[in-house]
Amino acid sequence: MDNLMLNNKLYLEGVIASKLEFSHEMYGEGFYNFYLDVQRLSDAKDRLFVTVSERLITGMDLDVGKEVIVEGQLRSYNKFVDGANRLILTVFTRNIQYCSERSKNPNQIFLDGFICKKPVYRTTPFGREISDMLLAVNRSYNKSDYIPTIAWGRNSRFCETLKVGDNIRIWGRLQSREYQKKVNEKDTVKKTAYEVSISKMERVGDEENAEEANIVNIGIENAQDKKVI
Repeated sequence: MDNLMLNNKLYLEGVIASKLEFSHEMYGEGFYNFYLDVQRLSDAKDRLFVTVSERLITGMDLDVGKEVIVEGQLRSYNKFVDGANRLILTVFTRNIQYCSERSKNPNQIFLDGFICKKPVYRTTPFGREISDMLLAVNRSYNKSDYIPTIAWGRNSRFCETLKVGDNIRIWGRLQSREYQKKVNEKDTVKKTAYEVSISKMERVGDEENAEEANIVNIGIENAQDKKVI
């Protein structure tokens, strides 16, 4: 289980952007959701969806505008939305504290997982190279989190050499992206997608991970038709 805690690590520094709302209860433990604004190097911000246990926030003042550090994992779960099963992403908090001093890198994520869909390579109208890739990251109790990732430039070209089942490690940041979804011929709605923007990646040797690959193969087939929001 310790190894499974190390293959999905997320560190965020940001400003609470919404009031805490009750999400669910599990084994007598209540969980709450809120949005966290994390500053990019530019003037833009990523607004990220966070889940936290009531046991971690006892005695804390988490009003809108408070600056906090959130450490945890990026988790996924299925939810029935608009007549179809969708993959929802959330930051699952393992530690939260007030942020008294900002670091140079307020948004860091590391994932060690397996390719569960063939990477999609494309170029933008301006000639920029991009690859989309869905990564299955093992969790305890034979579960996996399915994480959408995006690579740029030479990393996107490297993704073309990858195949379903390959074990890779990636470093980057969690980002939010707004887009317009067409609901009929006249109307559109604004949606938000979450993905990991890759800054560094490497492929892990086959012989080192044969046993882990067998664990995740069951989940790979189930991931083929997943839609991510």
